[in-house]
Amino acid sequence: MAKNTLTIIDNRTGKQYEIPVEDDTIRAIDLRQIKVSEQDFGLMAYDPAFTNTASCRSKITYIDGDKGILRYRGYPIEELAEKSTYLETAYLIVKGELPDSKHLQAWRNNITIHTMVHENIKKFMEGFRYDAHPMGILVSTVGALSTFYPEAKNIFDLETRRLETRRLIGKMPTIAAYAYRLSRGLPYVYPDNELSYTGNFLSMLFRMTESKYKPNPVLERALDVLFILHADHEQNCSTNAMRSVGSSQVDPYSATAAAVAALYGPLHGGANEQVVRMLEEIGSVKRVPEIIKQVKAGERLLMGFGHRIYKSYDPRAKIVKRVAYEVFDVTGRNPLIDIAVELERIALQDDYFVSRKLYPNVDFYSGIIYQAMGFPTRMFPVLFAIPRTSGWISHWAEMVRDPEQKIARPRQIYIGENMRHWVPIEQRSEPVMREDAVSDSI
Repeated sequence: MAKNTLTIIDNRTGKQYEIPVEDDTIRAIDLRQIKVSEQDFGLMAYDPAFTNTASCRSKITYIDGDKGILRYRGYPIEELAEKSTYLETAYLIVKGELPDSKHLQAWRNNITIHTMVHENIKKFMEGFRYDAHPMGILVSTVGALSTFYPEAKNIFDLETRRLETRRLIGKMPTIAAYAYRLSRGLPYVYPDNELSYTGNFLSMLFRMTESKYKPNPVLERALDVLFILHADHEQNCSTNAMRSVGSSQVDPYSATAAAVAALYGPLHGGANEQVVRMLEEIGSVKRVPEIIKQVKAGERLLMGFGHRIYKSYDPRAKIVKRVAYEVFDVTGRNPLIDIAVELERIALQDDYFVSRKLYPNVDFYSGIIYQAMGFPTRMFPVLFAIPRTSGWISHWAEMVRDPEQKIARPRQIYIGENMRHWVPIEQRSEPVMREDAVSDSI
C-alpha cells in the first residue's frame, strides 16, 4: 500500500526528502527542510495570486469547478436557491446546520432587532459628497461601526462574536439603502420589522410617500435568490481579505470593511456592472457576431465569461438566467437579455470558447436583473456585499477559532538591489527612472 507521502529528490544536492501528504496537500513549511547548506533559508513555494495554495481548512463552502458544483455546508446551491430563503441560508452558513422552525424564528428576530443604526451614522454618511459612490460610503461606514461597538474587539468571547454577527447581517442592508438614498437626494427610510429581510431592504430603497410599502412578491423572491447565490464562495478575494485582516485580531467591523473594499474592484464585485456596460455598448443582437470575432482576435474581452474556479458552466448562472425571466414578467423585458442570450448561444457553440472552458458566470445575468429592478449600476457591488456578509463573518469566526491560524504574513522573493551605500547628494548622478517606480515624474 502506497504511503501518504511525496518523495522529493533535490538534484542540487542529491538528497531525498519524504513530505507528508494530507487531503491531497503538502504543507509549504515542510519544504523549508530542503536546503543546499545549513546557512540556506530553505525552499519556498512561489504562487502569485494563490492559484494553487490553500491558506486554511474550512467547513463552510465546497466548490468543484470542473464539475460545476457549489455547496454550502454540503447542501447543493440548486436546492437552497429553490427551497430556502436568504436568512435560512445565512443561518446554515453561520451555524453549520439548517434551523428548525423555532430556531429560524429566533434567528429572524435576532437579525431584525439589529436593522436600525445609530442616528449618528446618518450624520456620518451625510458628510460624503452628493455624488459619492455607494460602495465607497459602505466601506467607510462599516469601518466606522467599530467606534460605536468597542466591545466588538473582544473577539475570543463566543457571545460577543454572536452579537456582532447578528449586528452585521442586520445593519448591512440599512447602511446600503441609506447610501442609495443619499446618492439620490432622498430622505432615509427606517427599517420595517414586519417585512422580510429582502422586503425590508426594498422598502428602505424605494418607499416614497406611501404609508406602508408592499414589495412585489416576485421581485422580493428574486432578490432573495440572488442573495442566496452570493452568500459565500469559498476563498475569493474579499473573503481572503476578511481572513487576512482579521488574523491581526482586529474587530469584525474593521475586517468586514476590508472585505467590502476588496469587493469594490471591477474584477470582483464590480464584474456584473462591467457586463451591463458591455451589453449596452454592443447595443444590438446584430452586432454579436462582430463582437465574437473581436474577442477571438484578442481585440477585446467578453465580460461575464470564464471564472478562476469554474471550468464548466457556473451553477449560479443557470439559476440567475431562470430568475431573469421571472423578473421580466413583472418589470418588462430588459432588451439586454436578448444580446446576452445570443452571446451565450454563439459562444457555447464555438470551439474557441469551449476549448478554453469559457462559460457564463453569475455576473453575466445578475446585472441585467438588477437593472430591470431599477438599481443603478453603481449599486451592483453593494447588492453583492449585503448577502456576502454572512459568508465573510462565518469565515472570520472560523479563522478566530482555528488554532493553526496566525497573523497572515506571506513570504516574498527579493529581486532588488544588493548592498549599496549612501553617498552625499552632491556626489550623486541623475537618477534613471526605473520601470518599477511608483511615478514617472517628480
